[in-house]
Amino acid sequence: MKFSFFMMPMHDPRENPTLAFQRDIALIQLADKLGFDEFYIGEHHSGGWETMPAPEMALAMAAANAHRIRLGTSVLSVPFHHPFHVAERMCFLDHLTFGRAILGVGPCSLVTDKMLFCMDDKALYPMLHEAIDVIVRLLESDEPISHSGQFWQFDNMRLQLRSYQRPRLPLALPSAGTPANLDLIGRHGMIWLSPAGRTGRGGIKRNEQWALVEKGAKAAGRTADRGNWRVVTNMYLAETREQAWADISDGLMRETKYMSSIGFEGHAAAYPGQRYDEFTPQSIVAARNWVIGTPDDAIAWIEGMVEETGGFGGVMLTANEWTSFEKISRSVEMFARYVIPRFAGRGGASLGDEWQRTESRWRDGVTGFDAKGRPSNLWRG
Repeated sequence: MKFSFFMMPMHDPRENPTLAFQRDIALIQLADKLGFDEFYIGEHHSGGWETMPAPEMALAMAAANAHRIRLGTSVLSVPFHHPFHVAERMCFLDHLTFGRAILGVGPCSLVTDKMLFCMDDKALYPMLHEAIDVIVRLLESDEPISHSGQFWQFDNMRLQLRSYQRPRLPLALPSAGTPANLDLIGRHGMIWLSPAGRTGRGGIKRNEQWALVEKGAKAAGRTADRGNWRVVTNMYLAETREQAWADISDGLMRETKYMSSIGFEGHAAAYPGQRYDEFTPQSIVAARNWVIGTPDDAIAWIEGMVEETGGFGGVMLTANEWTSFEKISRSVEMFARYVIPRFAGRGGASLGDEWQRTESRWRDGVTGFDAKGRPSNLWRG
């Protein structure tokens, strides 16, 4: 199982943005040192809170001192860009990072960005789907391609610089279960970023959504890989649940107030029509299926999600600034120390089993040596 981060990023408008960007870069580098597998950053242009207009630039800066972690966009709002420019810039990033780039794309969900660019909501998903098909063709073709679509038209365009990864760099797409998106994910072998707190569009249960990915893959002659499925949630860990809630409650409410002001109030609602003034930190976390607690709580959540879904390839944690950078760093470190080893096959389970064997022998009075000081057969099993 892989472990990654998604960062919008989101910063209090009262703060110095220059310093906020440095914290964002520092978190990527911390995640790299602690063994996380991927880090994604989103693209936003308005609203005052989400202030990263060109995520690939931030990822390139982070890559200078984050040498192992894979770096992705989540997401580039492709309706704002020509597909050629998206493909070309990400191929460049792929070379700068020696093959660690992931192109995450989406239609744009920030209402103020849609207003800024005068985008028609109904056109966003058709634009996204058309752009993805064009981008894949550009990434995979050695020869110039032409395209005559609803939103873009061009003749004989070719990337002079193909991606470092072959046959091409991977693509990622967030989806809460929209059938057309799941079909697209399967068709192009994309990484699926799946929100933990929402059922599928049209009431499709989470454990039934994967069948739609498989259907799309089969139609394209592919085999869908559950390893490409990332379940996205938010976790904050501390030594006790009480400490965790005390650390983040105020910051969580500030962030939710902003999210409610841009139309995302329903995501945090415990029931349809619930308003912000009725929210509590506990009700928000329950509605979004997040974890505020201890490493044991995080482990239990992941185990439950594996059982619910039938298995997936990774957990993606949403980065936030609910509390100080020092406390956030401590939470991230606790996740890396105590949670990741349980699922990533990096020795945690075998070490725990070995200690249990040792402890049980000690309780049974086995010293490990016989009367002459020689290792006993019992000790050696």
